[in-house]
Amino acid sequence: MSDLIRIAPGALTIGRPLPWDVFDAEGNVLLRQGYVIQTNTQLEQLYERGKFKPRNIGRPKEQLEEDLRPCNPFADYADLLATLEATLNAITSEDPTAQKRLLGLTRMLERTCEQAPDAALALVHLYSINPNIYEQILFYGILCHFIAQQFGLERKRASVLTASALTANLALVPVADQLNASNHVLTSDQRAVIRKHPLRAIQALQAAGITNKLLLRIIAQHHEQYDGSGYPGGLAGSDILPEAEILALSERYIAMITKRAYRSRMTITEARKLIVTLSDGKFRPAIPRSLLEVLGDYPPGILVRLDNNEVGVVTKRAVRTRGPFVKAIIGPRGNRYNGTFERDTSQPEYGITRPEEPEVMPSMDFSLMWGFRN
Repeated sequence: MSDLIRIAPGALTIGRPLPWDVFDAEGNVLLRQGYVIQTNTQLEQLYERGKFKPRNIGRPKEQLEEDLRPCNPFADYADLLATLEATLNAITSEDPTAQKRLLGLTRMLERTCEQAPDAALALVHLYSINPNIYEQILFYGILCHFIAQQFGLERKRASVLTASALTANLALVPVADQLNASNHVLTSDQRAVIRKHPLRAIQALQAAGITNKLLLRIIAQHHEQYDGSGYPGGLAGSDILPEAEILALSERYIAMITKRAYRSRMTITEARKLIVTLSDGKFRPAIPRSLLEVLGDYPPGILVRLDNNEVGVVTKRAVRTRGPFVKAIIGPRGNRYNGTFERDTSQPEYGITRPEEPEVMPSMDFSLMWGFRN
């Protein structure tokens, strides 16, 4: 395969699922997306032998063409991230194609969420251990899409919200990974960068010819607080757009479940409890409730232990009186199954006992787990 390139140093992390398939020099699959690197030796061998297939971003108009292929969020994950990075670079460089790129990316993400909602939500939880800034932004977009849908936001406004989620943190891209990796208290300069990032994002968008008034207002307001304690305008209550609150809550949830150098991440149970408290004067009550409805008690992508002592990954949310559905991967005695077994957790013998929060995720073939063909 002539379009394979060597994996760049720093692209992979011990204890984190591979973001894409890894090939050898002849184009044979070495490891599937979802495999978890366990040791430095494995990591060094992958850098020495492994290659991956880069995405050809193409022209902006090609992003706007209807793609008739079935969506597989796992296979498309690298494409989504590469397209996001190219779009943000186009905005910061004032590329005349920036607006078309943003529209194309928004449609691409919406289509993914609509065609494969459980798998799209699973991305957020499977890659929440140590996501880079582009992954975080992509997760904001995914969550905003689903919360807006549950909240009942009109489709055109929901699309603008998704585009806002993909661009609101534009000014933080150069420094976010450094900030996340730091275990020190933020300096005054770093705090200033954070507080100014909505305005700087708006300035960059306007300079690139992106002037949608609703999009810019959402970005301007997404750090305002319902009680008036936010920034930059000190807005309160209904003066804040619901779209801005949805974006703020999406960012907050990702912060809850994401591991940082200076703190551990919350379990899904802890995160849900905190979201419940946000209905009490922190947000419009319907917005936290919408997120809780989207996630369910056990969102796709998290590991759970069942009443029969199996461990599995949640693949589908509950539907009426059935589910959530789990693919069991570890047997009651701790043995790893060769395949997977689907369990309907509404059945008494397969009820969920608790979420599992291992230090290192077990390796899984995500596409296979969710029933997609590789």
